[in-house]
Amino acid sequence: MARQAIAEWKGDLKGGKGHVKLGSGAYEGDYSFSTRFEDKPGANPEELLGAAHAGCFSMALANMLAGAGHVANSVHTTADVHLGKDDNGFLITRIDLTVVGDVPGVDLATFQEHAEKAKAGCIISRALAATNMTLKASLK
Repeated sequence: MARQAIAEWKGDLKGGKGHVKLGSGAYEGDYSFSTRFEDKPGANPEELLGAAHAGCFSMALANMLAGAGHVANSVHTTADVHLGKDDNGFLITRIDLTVVGDVPGVDLATFQEHAEKAKAGCIISRALAATNMTLKASLK
């Protein structure tokens, strides 16, 4: 199985512009230097990475909970992707996952345990294993 995303960039770094599209057609949008490194509205690769991570993590956690007999009403995850700079240029310095679960019959300690396992085991977390990740878990 392979999933596809397409990106095209035109021009130089600061004055150019790009366009990204998911192979499924579910999303496409423009991005630029200012939407990535400044506060201009628009898409950027880090937010798309964060969306992929939050989605993967939420699914993995819901699956783990269901496997333990606790079907979640919802698992809501936010992924904050932090950019920084080192001697080699820009990089993702950290990803902070914040998850709130609505899971009948589960206490916080059990939810936290499953959340830690999901953080370590979801496909996107594994792909980003070299990146520092934090996790804050709470119940609704």
